[in-house]
Amino acid sequence: MNAIRLYFRLVRVSLRTQMAYRASFSVQMLANIATTLADFFAVFAFFQRFGALGHWSFAQVAVFYGMANASLALSELWLRGFDIFERHVQSGDFDRYLIRPRSAFLQVLGADFQLLRLGRTGVGLVTSFWGLSQLAPGWQASEWALFFLAILGGNFFYGGVVLVRAMVSVWTVQSLELFNMITYGGVETAQYPLDIYTGFLRRFFFGIVPLAATNYWPLSYLFHRPEASALLAWLSPLICLGVFLLGWIAWHIGVKHYRSTGS
Repeated sequence: MNAIRLYFRLVRVSLRTQMAYRASFSVQMLANIATTLADFFAVFAFFQRFGALGHWSFAQVAVFYGMANASLALSELWLRGFDIFERHVQSGDFDRYLIRPRSAFLQVLGADFQLLRLGRTGVGLVTSFWGLSQLAPGWQASEWALFFLAILGGNFFYGGVVLVRAMVSVWTVQSLELFNMITYGGVETAQYPLDIYTGFLRRFFFGIVPLAATNYWPLSYLFHRPEASALLAWLSPLICLGVFLLGWIAWHIGVKHYRSTGS
């Protein structure tokens, strides 16, 4: 309970810092929303020109787009401290976390709660619900539960990748673009149904890095696609949670091998 209280205290400090300049915060929030909407209008322009993407309609792709962006934004909301962990390593600030009588994981977790990411999260959810309103799928309670679990699962998937990247920065002392390819590049890929891709890209995101678990497998099942698997759909949130747990373990392994930069 003391750890939980400490976490929320750290979050409050982070939020106060962000809200110290409210006009600046508002402008950044609007910019975050505008950027996400601009990307969506690019998708809209594509469908205006071509009408459909294989057997997927614009409304269905809007749901994919919204889920992918909401999941990534949620992970950035509460895991931003690990997203910029290499800065703590480079500056030597992480040394201070280690000598305090509290979990280093908890301290990094609460160090930077990015309220700005609510803008992208909101746009993602609104886009998804707009797409669903056009489709009127008539889902049962269990199907709605799977939809929200998939968004939450995607959040854990991207969070797990961020934790692995933080672990690697213990040795590299900087972030590697390889992981940005999986997070930011991954969300760009997952904005569309993954079955439109072929070759290595499809094998990579279906098997090596299970990006398909963030939205493709659940939505294929919810949209009653013939290739859908109910088992994969319901396992998807657990697969994403497994990626997060692997990232959590990897980060702790990295901490055990941490050597100060001497900054």
